[in-house]
Amino acid sequence: VCKYVAVELKSAFEETGKTKEVIDTKYGFLDRKGSAVKYTQSDIRLIEVTENICKRLLDYNLHKERSGSNRFAKGMSETFETLHNLVHKGVKVVMDIPYELWNETSAEVADLKKQ
Repeated sequence: VCKYVAVELKSAFEETGKTKEVIDTKYGFLDRKGSAVKYTQSDIRLIEVTENICKRLLDYNLHKERSGSNRFAKGMSETFETLHNLVHKGVKVVMDIPYELWNETSAEVADLKKQ
């Protein structure tokens, strides 16, 4: 879990670090004291990035053909990619879970997010 939280934090900071946006902190009614802060150095950026980490973890899928922590990765697993290709070719594939749930979040990924 720590590995993927760190990966997603790094990725989110890289994505949000490209803006030149400036936040005006002069919002008082009586005195207009304050200054402008670059978004890339603001508390707001940190809050927005950390609020979205759990949601970003839901982009992962379990790749049972891999071992260790590499079992979690973005994108469809080779197994499900093969199964989807078979279905699209007209082959009847029977599994324990209905076809409609094949692309839903797996229990393992939900547990990753929960942790």
